[in-house]
Amino acid sequence: MTEYDGMSHQESIKRVTENKAYTARTLIDLLRFVAPKTMQRAESHFSHGLADNLEDPKYSHYKYWSNPLETMLPDAPDMEIFCSYGVGIPTERSYVYKISPSDRCKSIPLQIDISADGSDNDCLSGGVYFVDGDESVPVVSAGFMCAKGWRGKTRFNPSGIATYIREYQHKPPTSLLEGRGTESGAHVDILGNFALIEDVLRVAAGASGTELDGDRVYSGIMEMSEQINIQL
Repeated sequence: MTEYDGMSHQESIKRVTENKAYTARTLIDLLRFVAPKTMQRAESHFSHGLADNLEDPKYSHYKYWSNPLETMLPDAPDMEIFCSYGVGIPTERSYVYKISPSDRCKSIPLQIDISADGSDNDCLSGGVYFVDGDESVPVVSAGFMCAKGWRGKTRFNPSGIATYIREYQHKPPTSLLEGRGTESGAHVDILGNFALIEDVLRVAAGASGTELDGDRVYSGIMEMSEQINIQL
């Protein structure tokens, strides 16, 4: 908060707003500018890049292990990977910001522009862009690696470990007796989803992805993944 508060002066705000749109790549630069000390600590433990050469010895450092785009899967061709997640709930993806009034929220120079709305069929509402997901994680983040990044033999999956997508279409509870819902696809409530529990138990008991009938896809993850052009 101390670093963030230091951004309140006009020159810093101007530098931030000169870039009309921040992407997943340039957002990291914004965070480094807004909170350099915090980001320095964070980046000593986590990385958010895309590896050019996975054979580079630097990728043996633990800070890369949490990023599937900078880490190779193990040489385990008989292993299987399942990407299991909920879909069917509007999920925040990006935001429209505006400069805060100078007479209020002094330590918060930018705020979501709640007046920004799209058309009736648009995904923009109240300054927030929504996409399909589990209310916390967008579909493309949850399913891309199983849909494309790891599918078949790729540089991220050199031994060709089989990957399967298991999506759970969200259905809200119909009565109070269901609690959070036995068919919920929400980020946390999915732990009570009967279909997910069944899949986990079957896999733990030795069932293969083929025996689970392979992929179960309700979203547009396959089409979205094809639009992402990265070296595989």
